[in-house]
Amino acid sequence: MPDSYKELIKGNPDETEIRSFLVDGDQVSVTLRIPDTLRDAAKEEAALRGMSFSAFVRTRMIEELAKKGR
Repeated sequence: MPDSYKELIKGNPDETEIRSFLVDGDQVSVTLRIPDTLRDAAKEEAALRGMSFSAFVRTRMIEELAKKGR
């Protein structure tokens, strides 16, 4: 398996390979500065989907990065 996303994409992977790469790693803490209105809206949307704010953000990031490989 490649060591980086950039390396992975060079190999022309399918979406499943990209998603597997993105979720197969250790958990790390990240501090992100965003407007409170954006955070509140995202928390509300996450709740409507039955997930946490963190899960919502991870899901959206994975969707966007997996799309880039196409």
